[in-house]
Amino acid sequence: MRIVIAEDDTLLREGLALLLRSEGFDVVAAVDNADDFLLRLDEADAAVVDVRMPPTFTSEGLKAAAEARARRPGFPVLVLSAYVEDRYAGELLAAGADGLGYLLKERVGKVASFIDALHRVAAGGTVMDPEVISQLMSRRRADDPVQSLTPREREVLGLMAEGLDNATIAARLFVTETAVSKHIGNIFAKLGLATSDSGHRRVLAVLAYLRD
Repeated sequence: MRIVIAEDDTLLREGLALLLRSEGFDVVAAVDNADDFLLRLDEADAAVVDVRMPPTFTSEGLKAAAEARARRPGFPVLVLSAYVEDRYAGELLAAGADGLGYLLKERVGKVASFIDALHRVAAGGTVMDPEVISQLMSRRRADDPVQSLTPREREVLGLMAEGLDNATIAARLFVTETAVSKHIGNIFAKLGLATSDSGHRRVLAVLAYLRD
């Protein structure tokens, strides 16, 4: 898989390139600004992009990711951020969440999880950082149906929103897949979501609900 990296921090940029090459990815370009990223776009199958890049270090990376997906609809982009900024996550998802990920930079150190996230995004999935999900849930109103969920159901909801499947959720929580399915049924009933949604559609339904 061909990857283009857009990250202004030299150490992180080179570290990402080294890591991805060691994991079998073909890093076709590693650049430090949005303009160069867009110039190399057609050479890649997916991208890893920093939210904040020169010249203003605000949302250049986010805008470049949006432009990349406008030029190539569905182009997989995994966005990295130094801080939890759910506004940026919301802006990313607003135009369609297929093949999109938003992770904190600290997750890169958890190599297996980071590589798994990149593979899921490249395959058209949605990956959200657990800290972003936590913030979205904490900002719900007191009378919101999310508040009626049990602690375990909130855990399962958060893991679903991250883009994990039932088997992975079961392994994370040390429960059976049957138990996870039961929790998901309860969650969807309480939130009024369609139980027919599955896989990626399920992730989008949950994220749309949390962002509403």
